[in-house]
Amino acid sequence: MTPSNHDIIKVMSVNISSEKGTIKTPVSSITLTPLGIDGDAHAGKWHRQVSMLGVESLEKFEQQTGQKMTCGEFAENITTSGMNLYEANPLDRFIIGRAELEITQIGKDCHGSNCAIFKEVGDCIMPKEGVFCRVIQNGSVKAGDEIIFHPRVITAKVITMSDRASAGIYTDRSGPLVIEMLEKYFSSISYPVKIEHSIIGDDKDYLHNLLLKCRDQKVDVVITTGGTGISPRDITPDTVKTLLDKEIPGIMESIRVKFGQQKYAALLSRSIAGVMGHSLVFTLPGSVQAVGEYLGEITRGLKHMIYMINQIDTHQS
Repeated sequence: MTPSNHDIIKVMSVNISSEKGTIKTPVSSITLTPLGIDGDAHAGKWHRQVSMLGVESLEKFEQQTGQKMTCGEFAENITTSGMNLYEANPLDRFIIGRAELEITQIGKDCHGSNCAIFKEVGDCIMPKEGVFCRVIQNGSVKAGDEIIFHPRVITAKVITMSDRASAGIYTDRSGPLVIEMLEKYFSSISYPVKIEHSIIGDDKDYLHNLLLKCRDQKVDVVITTGGTGISPRDITPDTVKTLLDKEIPGIMESIRVKFGQQKYAALLSRSIAGVMGHSLVFTLPGSVQAVGEYLGEITRGLKHMIYMINQIDTHQS
């Protein structure tokens, strides 16, 4: 369970070891650096610099096995109380004094009998309930320190491109559908989301400036609807493409092939996808049906894409 506003999360113990795969020993304090914990075997340029485990997990293990466990026995660097850490998400953060940690992984592969901890304890809870982090801000941490939990809020910008909708000639339906689908999707993967929506005419300069603002604000997901066809006023992909650092051609190519087999007009869409700074950008057609089709495909890999542009490699164990 993530904490409520009245819950207090605390550091119960800080622990280090000189070798990987061994039990860690409690110490009076630890120092977090850009490479992890000074003097700990897991420090380095990688995504699992600091490991955390809640006493809630330890107590549950004790009840299940009858074994009495001590802090650091599962090789966690920071033992906490007040929150089921494993219910958090990658990209959530913990602030401990001046130090700041960002979650990069929940759980890990179990090495079974090849692991010294498994041999000594007979089982391990880190593969399911351990939390792994990277250091965002240096600082020192000790037992008794309070932890502030900051869940990551995904930000999204929806831009409806339509001369008639912006002039009030007809009501935009595609933008609201994008918002509805995004809210449902992020709820399904347990991320809060904040979405802003703009309706503008087919004006390349206006769109260009709006996209620059999204890039500067590091909006996670930017989705446009409309202006992807071949008429003279369809300028969305052309404008977006000038700001992309990387294009992701496979997504839209796959969508065009899939739905073009059913409806030839789908092949006329020039929709593109790509990375703009720290933002993922997708240009969708303006029809409600197409929005549903495109987003249905995009959301299949959206979480993975968000992790990738935040330098979280979910393929690593």
